[in-house]
Formats: sequence, C-alpha cells, structure tokens
Amino acid sequence: MRGAGIIGILLFVFNFCFSQENDTIPSGNLADTLVQNSRPIEKIESYAARYDPRKAMLYAAVLPGAGQFYNKKYWKMPLVYGGFAALIYGANFYHGLNVDFKNDLYDLLNDPTLNGGVSPDNLTTDQLRSVVDRTRRERDFLIILTGFFYILQMVDAHVDAHLKEFDLNPKLQITLEPTMENNYMIGRSTGLALKLRF
Repeated sequence: MRGAGIIGILLFVFNFCFSQENDTIPSGNLADTLVQNSRPIEKIESYAARYDPRKAMLYAAVLPGAGQFYNKKYWKMPLVYGGFAALIYGANFYHGLNVDFKNDLYDLLNDPTLNGGVSPDNLTTDQLRSVVDRTRRERDFLIILTGFFYILQMVDAHVDAHLKEFDLNPKLQITLEPTMENNYMIGRSTGLALKLRF
C-alpha cells in the first residue's frame, strides 16, 4: 500500500514537471521582434567578450605562458618560466645524483673490495641503496610538481580570462589607520586598524 502511494506521488510530480509550456520566439526576423520603444536593440560588445577562457587555456596548454600573454598579464610570464626552470633544474640535479650513486653502488656490488668496500663518498652498500632511493624519490616528486605547475598555469589563464568581466567598485579602499580606544575594563589602548570602505 505504501509503495502504491509513493508511485502515485512520483507520477504526479513527473506529470507536473513535463507539462510546463516552453517559451518560443516567433519565427521571422529577430531584430523585428526585439523592439523596445520603437527602437531596435543594439548589440554591444562587452570587454569580457574579447577574452575567451577556452582559448586562453588552449594557448597555455600548447605553450606555457601563452595564456597569460593572451590575457595581457605579461608580469605573470616570468613567474611561469621561472617556476618551470626551477622545477626542471631540481629534477635534473636529483637525476644526476641518482645516476652517480647508482653507478657507485653497481661498482661496489661487482667488486666488494674496491676502495676498501666503500664508495668514493665513503658510503657503504646499504647507505648507497638508501641514498639512491632518496634521490629517486626527490626526482620523481619534482617531476610530479612540474606536472601540477603545468596544470596550474593553464587554470590561471582560464580563470583570469573569466575574471576580465568582473568589475571592482572604484570606491573600494583599504587603509591602515592609527586608533585610540578608551575602555572601562582595560583603560586606554592604542594601535593600528585596517579599515575597509566600499
């Protein structure tokens, strides 16, 4: 009995949802139908229409920094290239260390009497295994960070193109002012106040 009641309610809701009428624009010339006060409505190109977020993200995907260039945020381009340079340099540095320590470990495993059983850096085979694992982990971590940074600069270009239409209030002000307050509990106190006016 309860199941029949639930089914009845669902059928009523679906019938109500699908019985809505669709608003349609009459056929003919759209400019003739959109008339207000006997004057046709003119299309105004907005500032935001000049910046396509998908295009900005595509440019950033093809060439990092190109999305920021498209959005005319030229100051972000050195940050993008500097971030990539630092991450790639770090990954390359740890890769070189990993290769060197791996070669030392290989030499020690093939000839345990070489240099008295230690590497040129005075590390034993167990210590070399640990260092090889650590340098490999650091190199892989920096490679993953480089991938995240690549995605982050694409998202930055996309969001920045969206925010071109965001209009700030010109009266918005943030000021840092000295304050003095007289309180019955703690007495007179002075300090700085951050004031926001809009």
